[in-house]
Amino acid sequence: MKNKASKSQKCLFISSVQKELQAERRAVKTFVQNDPLLRRFFDVFLFEDLPAGDRRADEVYLEQVEQCDFYVGLFGNEYGSEDAEGLSPTEREFDLATGKGKPRLIFVKGADDRARHPKILKLIRKAGAQLIRRRVADQNDLTAALYAALVEQMEQGGELRTLPFDASACPRATLNDLPQEKIQTFLEVARRERNYPLSAKTTREKALAHLNLLDNGDPTHAAVLLFGQAPQRFLPTSELKCMHFHGTAVRKPIPSYQIYKGTAFELVDQAVDFVLSKINRHIGTRSESVQAPATYELPKEAVTEAIVNAVAHRDYASNASVQVMLFADRLEVWNPGELPPSLTPERLREPHASIPRNPLIAEPLYLTRYIEKAGSGTLDMIARCAQANLPPPQFEERAGQFVTTIWRDWLTDAMISSLNLNERQMSAVTYVKVHARITNKDYRDLTGVIIRTASRDLEEMVSKGVLRKIGVTGRGAHYILADKQDVKRTNRT
Repeated sequence: MKNKASKSQKCLFISSVQKELQAERRAVKTFVQNDPLLRRFFDVFLFEDLPAGDRRADEVYLEQVEQCDFYVGLFGNEYGSEDAEGLSPTEREFDLATGKGKPRLIFVKGADDRARHPKILKLIRKAGAQLIRRRVADQNDLTAALYAALVEQMEQGGELRTLPFDASACPRATLNDLPQEKIQTFLEVARRERNYPLSAKTTREKALAHLNLLDNGDPTHAAVLLFGQAPQRFLPTSELKCMHFHGTAVRKPIPSYQIYKGTAFELVDQAVDFVLSKINRHIGTRSESVQAPATYELPKEAVTEAIVNAVAHRDYASNASVQVMLFADRLEVWNPGELPPSLTPERLREPHASIPRNPLIAEPLYLTRYIEKAGSGTLDMIARCAQANLPPPQFEERAGQFVTTIWRDWLTDAMISSLNLNERQMSAVTYVKVHARITNKDYRDLTGVIIRTASRDLEEMVSKGVLRKIGVTGRGAHYILADKQDVKRTNRT
């Protein structure tokens, strides 16, 4: 008989090395079953609770992963028994849950990684590259962290009937805190950009109601963030911090540090201007257009997309602020909050649905063409960087924050010189900067070497972190510029 949750409950699949974490597995099930809130919404599947049967164990647990609503990974020191391909049940379960788009909650027992099996350490790092791992010291830490994560999931799924942040009234704010001229300017732009039906002369109350920005007649958090005279009076952490460092790491004193305040629109504009004022730009000629065009070192569209995404999709309940940090080799944009459960950093690199954390903030930004709704923003960033002959942007979740990294042209003459590349390899770097990729055949045509030499040269550039190989063999295999972190990693002593 299968252990299934009732129709009104969601199933939590507990994945771990059973023998090592037997007590923790049982503690999770007991906690959920005894908690008056969680037991209404969740049931827990433990493999050891199934009666004996004649089916293979791996068939049963993988079937349960497919049927579950949430994957809960408990990772300790042991990796577990390995199959013919060298994979443990825990890693098989994690990979299947990932492939099926299941919401995944990962808890790592202990802060000391020195005693961990190399393969479980690798699995922890793999999970950490996709979502937030929470470290727990004991069973009490585990159940407390699990409770917070499940309550958040219920809030996001609508099981807990509380208004989301952007739709709830902003305490102490009144309509008088939202100047009519700000709303009028928005309506003018929205009509021009998206053919929005309301005229610029529409009253403040009607415009806000049409945008669903009133809660029983009071302005919502979203209304204050979008149109408030001084939003930071009510939401201090909605400010945006911009920093410029001359090197590649955070160092004090910070050469240039600005804290910007204002509406969501104003924060985006100020932060984009900050970045563009600090990077290199090339001024074209009037023969190209009426006004001499400026081409920036980093694509302006990619910079804007990263910043507007941070402002639109951040977790406004967090005490942290959006941070924009410009380094000698990269631009990093940090915003508080994690991706929705159905998205991972990897999936942002392929077509995906638009799932805004704050839809009532995102809608006016869409109407003024700051963002698009199709979930294509990250894909556009990737394309813009490729057009500028830059490495693809990097998307990560770090310690409860989402980080977007746009790489500058870090392969300077000085950097190339330090890597001891031969002349053929240096010509390949120039080629990739122009064409965004190079194949083995391209390299041979460029340098005149035989296939074996080309393969050796290219693989050496991969080992030095200059290039990254895409594909294994065949016509689809090619090389692109690596990120600077790759050269740091591969040349580490």
